Amino acid sequence: MREYQRREIGWVVMLVGALVMAGGLIRAPRIVAAESGWKAGVAATKITPRESTWMAGYASRTGPSEGTLSELYSKALVLEDPTGGRVVILTSDLIAIPRVLREAVTRQVQQRLGIPPSHVLMNCSHTHCGPVVKDDLELSVMYPLDPEQRQRVEAYFEQLVGQICEVIAQATQQLQPATLGYSHARCGFAMNRRLPGSNGFQNSPYPDGPVDHEVPVLRVESTENRLIAILFGYACHNTSTSLMQFNADYAGFAQAEIEARHPGTVALFLMGCGGDQNPYPRGDIGWAKSHGRSLANAVEAALLPTAVPVRGPLRARYEELSLAFEPVTREELLQRSNSTDKYLQRAATSLLREADQLGKVRDSYPYPIQTLQFGDDLAIVALAGEVVVDYALRIKREAGRTPTWVAGYSNDVFAYIPTERVLSEGGYEGREAMRFTSLPGAFLPGLEEAIVSTVRRLLSTPAGD
Repeated sequence: MREYQRREIGWVVMLVGALVMAGGLIRAPRIVAAESGWKAGVAATKITPRESTWMAGYASRTGPSEGTLSELYSKALVLEDPTGGRVVILTSDLIAIPRVLREAVTRQVQQRLGIPPSHVLMNCSHTHCGPVVKDDLELSVMYPLDPEQRQRVEAYFEQLVGQICEVIAQATQQLQPATLGYSHARCGFAMNRRLPGSNGFQNSPYPDGPVDHEVPVLRVESTENRLIAILFGYACHNTSTSLMQFNADYAGFAQAEIEARHPGTVALFLMGCGGDQNPYPRGDIGWAKSHGRSLANAVEAALLPTAVPVRGPLRARYEELSLAFEPVTREELLQRSNSTDKYLQRAATSLLREADQLGKVRDSYPYPIQTLQFGDDLAIVALAGEVVVDYALRIKREAGRTPTWVAGYSNDVFAYIPTERVLSEGGYEGREAMRFTSLPGAFLPGLEEAIVSTVRRLLSTPAGD
């Protein structure tokens, strides 16, 4: 045999060997994940109000909803590691997760399923075309509810608690052996909305501002390689439209598109740190649908490469950090109560009532921080409030080699959470939005370092501590 023929045969053997090895590497993550003993269950339930109720998000609204364009959902993904430890990731097409909602749900979930509150992550898409959810910080300030509408909000809240607890129970009943894999892609319609100008910062497109276009994806597959669930995220307000009909904005259209492309799969949207991010263009339902398709396409792109296998063990941490407000005097509140600004006036009235009942106005807020760690393969950081994008960029930058997924709008959505930069700059996210709540005022400096250092400590806490 000639030398060049021997060389060609040698190259073919090497190529076949490489392909076999590559095939082994492609299949290995599934085998390793299966042997790691994960189980997963997923379920979804409609939470669209069945009667006309006040819609949340836009203070300019003057009346209740006028029908339904698309259904709103709560979806639960329950994961169980080889030791039997379980975590719930609950997503909802709601403007917020009020503290009272989380407390009611986690109390029942612990009693019924034995899953502790630290292992329950509740996230909302922050759609501005969903119903008002009971929240004592906002009800008396932002929404001009008459007695009938107030009663409908109360009734919806009670119904919602039951629906969420039931969908978590259903997901738990669906637990089956599964593999977990992580990948990511990018999507570009989010833009910073803090435009600097001579009169301060305006809510307007700012293409030079910080953004986070990453689309993290956790794929959950059966041991037969069938997609069970797709959990994906994005950091952008769901404010493409201001229709008076219930709909979940771009996040809802993205989930529907993904589920249509993958029949039998449940898609769940985990809102990122989009406090200072808007979808552009915006203002029309057509844009909501277009952005939804763009995000669904990004998820499809993330599904193309072989996923990084996500193994255990599962570690969940939850802690509440005290964030201080700027001090306010009774005299200042009395001045505000006489303001021509109806929101300042309502907020001051609420705070004065609080001072009379408790003897003082609250000077701090218990801020929830949650971390979920899947061995050394993936970390999910869940921050409360309307978190600006700087937090995600910093936490991911400091995380090192472990993929880190940062979600805002989790567990208690009560106010904007600015970084030191945004706080010092002021504007809507830094200070002005507080007037729509019954909180006393802006946060004191120091909150960014307190939040980031707490995240860092929770992620570094050894298992069992």
